[in-house]
Amino acid sequence: MATYTSSLPNPLLQLLDEKAKQLQLPKNKIIERALELYLDQLNRAEYIKSYQQLSKDKDVLLLAEEGMETYLSQLEETEENGR
Repeated sequence: MATYTSSLPNPLLQLLDEKAKQLQLPKNKIIERALELYLDQLNRAEYIKSYQQLSKDKDVLLLAEEGMETYLSQLEETEENGR
C-alpha cells in the first residue's frame, strides 16, 4: 500500500479526530471510505450526465423505442403461449 501525505484544514481534522474516537476507527480508514464514496458519487454523476446527453440524441431515442416495441411484442407472445 502506498503512503499519501496531505494537509487538511484544522476544523476538518478536529471533526475527523472526534469521529475516529467515537467510531473507534483509525482516521485513515475513515478517510479511505469517505474517498471511496466520493469517487463513486462522481462516477454516478458522470453516468447521469452521459444518459442525459443521450436522451437528447434522436437516433438513440428511435433505437430505444424500437427495442421497447420488440420487448413488448416478446412479452405479449410469452403471455399468449403461457396460457
